[in-house]
Amino acid sequence: MRAVVSSNTQMIPAFRVAGRINKPLHEVFEAVVDPAQLSGYFTTGGASGRLEPGATVTWDFADFPGACPVRVVEVVADHKIVLHWAAADGGPETGGRYDTTVTMLFEGLEDGRTLVSIAETGWRESAAGQKAAFGNCEGWTGMLCALKVYLEHGIKLRDGFYK
Repeated sequence: MRAVVSSNTQMIPAFRVAGRINKPLHEVFEAVVDPAQLSGYFTTGGASGRLEPGATVTWDFADFPGACPVRVVEVVADHKIVLHWAAADGGPETGGRYDTTVTMLFEGLEDGRTLVSIAETGWRESAAGQKAAFGNCEGWTGMLCALKVYLEHGIKLRDGFYK
C-alpha cells in the first residue's frame, strides 16, 4: 500500500498490487471480464455478468460473506478495466456509503507472460478508511494469486481458504 500525503497532512489510503501470469494477454484479460471464469477462481458465489462499460454486475463471495454490486466504468479490451464499488467503511457511523475506484491494467510482456496491476483509490482519510484499504489490498493480492494458479495450473486456490 502506498500513502499519499495531502495538503492537510492527512494520509490518503491507496495501493497498487501487481503480478505476472504465464499466459497470453487476451487469455488473462478474458479470465477477468468473463463471469464464468471469474467465478472459477475469485467470486466463489458467482458473478452475474460480463464486465462491459456501463454495466452493473454482482460479485458474490460465498466463502467471505457478501454480494457486491460492481459498476463498470471503463473497459479497453486487453488493456484496462475501471470499476466502482462500495467502500467497506461506508457505514452510517463513518459518514455513509461511498464508492472506491478499482483500476486494472493488463500488459503483454515480451516473454509471452502478462503483467496485471490493480490499484484502488478513493477511501476516506480516516482510520476506518485506512483499515478498509489494507483489507482490500489483501483481497486484490489474493485475487492475483488465485488468477495465476487457476490459469497456469487449473487450481481453485480459494477452495477452503476462508472457511
